[in-house]
Amino acid sequence: MIDLRDIVIPTDPAEALAAVVALRRLADGVEREAVRAALRQGWSWSRIAQALGITKQAAHKRLSDVATDGSR
Repeated sequence: MIDLRDIVIPTDPAEALAAVVALRRLADGVEREAVRAALRQGWSWSRIAQALGITKQAAHKRLSDVATDGSR
């Protein structure tokens, strides 16, 4: 796994902002896949929310469509 502390932040604002967008998209995809896997394994929304460090309501609001895409 890559140590995120080793990532060099671009000094050019356009490159840095593009990197932020790319990282957010990557993080969102990883999060959705992890939630999908957790639901398949029978995790509750409370447990998922706790793992993400957010409330159950916030997790369900942001990610409930994962549960309706055939994963559960």
